[in-house]
Amino acid sequence: MKKIAVILFSAVMILALAACSNSQTTGGKADAKDWEPAKTIEIAAPSGAGGGWDTTARMAAKVFTEDKIIPKSIGVVNKPGGGGAVGWAYVHSQKDPYHLFVSSPPLLLVPLNGQSQFGYKDFTPIANMIADYGAIVVKADAKWNSLNDLFEDMKKDPSKISVVGASSPGSMDHILFVRIAKKAGVDIKKIKYVSDQDGGALTQLLNGSVQVYSAGIAESVEQVKAGKVKVLGITADHRLKGDVISDFKTAKEQGINADFINWRGFFGPPDMDPQALKYYEQKFKELSDSKQWAKIREQYGWDEKYMDSKEYTDFLAQQEKEDKALLDELGLSKN
Repeated sequence: MKKIAVILFSAVMILALAACSNSQTTGGKADAKDWEPAKTIEIAAPSGAGGGWDTTARMAAKVFTEDKIIPKSIGVVNKPGGGGAVGWAYVHSQKDPYHLFVSSPPLLLVPLNGQSQFGYKDFTPIANMIADYGAIVVKADAKWNSLNDLFEDMKKDPSKISVVGASSPGSMDHILFVRIAKKAGVDIKKIKYVSDQDGGALTQLLNGSVQVYSAGIAESVEQVKAGKVKVLGITADHRLKGDVISDFKTAKEQGINADFINWRGFFGPPDMDPQALKYYEQKFKELSDSKQWAKIREQYGWDEKYMDSKEYTDFLAQQEKEDKALLDELGLSKN
């Protein structure tokens, strides 16, 4: 009888330990330490080399590795096409937590205007990392010296002034300009927007084919230094710090109560393992707080804007609502 009792007691203990172990690895309260990457992590930049997505992905991978924040190798791949849609489709097809991607407002705008079947709800928001901003740029010898000068002329007849951007109609460069112009009283439905996605937008401005260039701040700095263009205003809600960019006035400083944040953050495939999500949240927070990342932000003129997964998801929902209202007004919303 004693032998039987010992055997039964041992069996109960084994089952109890197994249950405990299972609850630690699959339970909803798992700590990030319960999941660690076991192989190389890949970050997709849904664009060609050299742009904002590519730079953000490569700088993040660099700091993760050099500061030993993540112990496994991290590779960056470029998946250009469709304003981001090709890269999003690629990551959506991956069903493991080793495939991440970096994105920004086009992840909201492109699906809303019908150019992608995938939007932010089809992925797992992990963390937002930075805030970048747009610039409204004209040739150095243009007659306008402020946003108000430009918009006063556009109020009279918006169609006489062409605005070029590197994004498709209804995507980022278009919408950042429209958001500011609307607050200034311009009829946004009559704005003549020219899309040049082949890298020739700045050339069009310089050769006089168009009068205004809507772009990221970084795309204008070197041309300002060279004396070829001037920035009439930027979409930040505060004056930025840094060489040259500290001279750029915000729209709000000029009496136009509008801004446009080019947020930039990281996402995983749909239905990411909660333990893996928690792990990445913590690692991106370490990245955001690191000295090397602070230097990179300063180098590129980026603001700190870390958001964890929950905060990021709520932020994206609000941004999507605002973007849809603007696209509806322009007649460009397909959803």
